[in-house]
Amino acid sequence: MSLFENEEAENLERVLPLAARMRPRTLEEFIGQQHFLAPGQLLWRMIKSDRLGSLIFYGPPGTGKTSLARLLASETNATFQSLNATESSTAEVRKILQAAHNHVASGGDRTLLFLDEIHRFNKAQQDVLLPAVENGTLILVGATTQNPSFALTNAIVSRSRLFRFEPLSVDEVKQLLQQALTDKERGFGKQRITLTEEAANFLAANVDGDARQALSALEIGVLSSLKRPLTFDLALARESLQRKALPHDATGDEHYDVISALIKSVRGSDPDAAIYWLARMLEAGEEVRFLARRLVILASEDIGNADPQALPLAMAAWQACEAVGLPECEFALAQATIYLALAPKSNACTVAIRSARKDVRENPILPVPKALRDGHSKAAREAGHGEGYLYPHNDPRGVLSQDYLGEKRTYYDPPARGFERTLQERLAYFRQILSGEETDSESNNFE
Repeated sequence: MSLFENEEAENLERVLPLAARMRPRTLEEFIGQQHFLAPGQLLWRMIKSDRLGSLIFYGPPGTGKTSLARLLASETNATFQSLNATESSTAEVRKILQAAHNHVASGGDRTLLFLDEIHRFNKAQQDVLLPAVENGTLILVGATTQNPSFALTNAIVSRSRLFRFEPLSVDEVKQLLQQALTDKERGFGKQRITLTEEAANFLAANVDGDARQALSALEIGVLSSLKRPLTFDLALARESLQRKALPHDATGDEHYDVISALIKSVRGSDPDAAIYWLARMLEAGEEVRFLARRLVILASEDIGNADPQALPLAMAAWQACEAVGLPECEFALAQATIYLALAPKSNACTVAIRSARKDVRENPILPVPKALRDGHSKAAREAGHGEGYLYPHNDPRGVLSQDYLGEKRTYYDPPARGFERTLQERLAYFRQILSGEETDSESNNFE
C-alpha cells in the first residue's frame, strides 16, 4: 500500500461509526452465537478443519452475520468479496464467480462471497450461484433476516449449512460495550469515560440483543457530551437510545412468530400475554385489518359454540377497525382479544368440518337421500324426489326420526364447556329421536 493509499484508508477508518470500527478482528473477539461457534461446535470444527462449504446465516439484525463472514475469510485465507442483493445485478455475480474459478484454476485460494440480504435475489438469480457452490470454487455465505426455508430456493438450502443467529444476551451486550470503552485504537479507550452499571443494564436490556444498536447508542451519548471525564449515566443512556424499531416484515419470521404467539396466548386463555403480543404487533406497524381477521378466525376456530358471542364480538372489532382506524381502533382490538382469551374454548366445530371434508375427499361420495332431494320440477317428482320427507314442525317436539345422511356418521362432539354444555345435552336428545329411539318426553326442555 502506498503512502497515499495508507492515508486514504486511515481517513475512511476515522469516519466509520463505532459499530463498524469495533468489528471483531479474530474469532476470540467475536461475541455471541456460542451455540455453533464455541470450541467443539459445528461451525468452529468446520473452520478449524478448513471444510467450509456454502453457509446461510439467518437471524435478526445486529447479531454478527457480516462480522463473522469477514472472519471466516481471514481464518481460511480466502479472498473476501461482498455484495448486497438489493444493489447487485446478475452480471456482477457472474463476474465474481468467473474470477473465483480462474483464481482457483491458477493455483490460488478460494473466494468467499458474502451475499447480504440473499433473500432479495429471485429464483433465477439464486440459481446462478449453484454451479460455483457445487464445484467448490466458491464459499458462499448468504445472510438474511428471513427463514431460509421460505425465502430461498430449495436448491440453495439443500446445498448449504444453515446457522441461526440469536439476539445477544444482556451480559454479551454489556461485554461489547466494555470492549468499546477500553479499546484505545478503535473505541473510546483514550478518553476518560465511565459507564455506570445502571446505564449499562439499561442499554443492554433495551436494544433487543442488537450489537449495532447498543454501540450506536453509546457513540451518540459520548459524542454528544463534551464534558471530560464523562460519567455515562442512566439519564444519558435513556437520551441516547432512540425509540427502538421493532422488527417487522409482512412476510418475515418475526411477523409469523408474533402472530402465532398472540393466537396461542388467546387459545391458552392468558389475556396478559395476548395483550402484550397485540401491543408488540401494533407498535411494529402491523396492519390492523390483518389482526382483526385473525381474531375473527380464532373466534370460530378455537371458541366456536362454547361462546356464541365470541364471533359477533370479533366481527364488531373488525368493523370498528374499518370505521375508526388507528389509533383509536386499538381499543376494540384489545377488547376483543381479552374477551376471546377469557371465553371458554372449544375446537369441536373445527374438528367437525375438517373431519367431514376429509370424508368427502377420501371416501365414496354419499348420494343425497331421495326424501331430501328437491322435488319442485315435474321430472324430479316423477323420479320420486322428496317422497317420504317428514316435516319436523308437524311433530310437537320439533324433531322426528328421519335419515338425513344415508349412513351413520358422527362429526360434531361438543365438550361440556361454556354454552356447548347445553348443546351437548340438546345433541344427545336430538340424536336419540333421529335414531328412532323413544324419549321420556314428547317435548324438549330447551329454550
